[in-house]
Amino acid sequence: MLKIVLPKGSLETATLALFDAADLTVVRSSSVEYKASIDDPRVEAVRILRPQEIASYVQEGLFDLGITGRDWIEETSSDVVSLGELRYSKATSQPVRVVVAVADSSPAQTGKDLKDGVRVTTEYPEMTRRYFAERGIKADIRLSYGASEAKIPDIADCVVDITETGRALRASGLRIIDTVLTSFTELIANKEAYADPVKRHAMEQLMTLLTGTLEARDKVLLKLNVAESSLDAVLALLPAAKSPTVSRLASGDVAVESVVPKRGINTLIPDLIDAGASDLLEIPISKIIH
Repeated sequence: MLKIVLPKGSLETATLALFDAADLTVVRSSSVEYKASIDDPRVEAVRILRPQEIASYVQEGLFDLGITGRDWIEETSSDVVSLGELRYSKATSQPVRVVVAVADSSPAQTGKDLKDGVRVTTEYPEMTRRYFAERGIKADIRLSYGASEAKIPDIADCVVDITETGRALRASGLRIIDTVLTSFTELIANKEAYADPVKRHAMEQLMTLLTGTLEARDKVLLKLNVAESSLDAVLALLPAAKSPTVSRLASGDVAVESVVPKRGINTLIPDLIDAGASDLLEIPISKIIH
């Protein structure tokens, strides 16, 4: 039913891991194969291509559904339907940013401080042209094929580049002076395919699986028993926003279930025991569907 295109390159490993965790395992003959499949009746075919191309291909109808970053949707000015953000990137769950960076020695403190004739190196020429045009700056924009930060200050005066943590830019002696775009990964659809009720329903079902899997990341289910007299002390330690489930047991004790962050579980469990909890289970969660 659906022809899907997934990103190759920096997002590839994280995307395939997400699909696998969502029970949509992508199968291919080798790690360099561009054709793949998913054993799911909603998926007809899968291709793995560079994210720079995906939004354009989805707009053209070569694929019904694709995953790419908001940065490449904006760079290519692609007219597609976004089913929503998938909050993961190459190394973290944080967004990536397209930023303007200059050498530490540059007097520029913001993008507006750059002067006419500024030499700019970037993998995002269209987005960069719009950025400088909006500020009335005549920039000499040069397409970069990588290692953009290494071209400052000898070949270019500033770089418009993508960063997740800013670490590589700082290591190259560069300083960020502005953010052009904050970009999450998105699930996008061809407009005509999305207008088809059957295809749209299938797309939304896949999105539910993917977002439910992301929601479950870094969380666990805690189940425990506690005496009625200690219940308030135990509940005070659990995240109130997660609305713990409380059930009365025939023994007179209380059973409590709560979804909690995995981070900090090493201190939470001993604290719960100290507060009167017993028979505690920590259970991994595959998906959380709201």
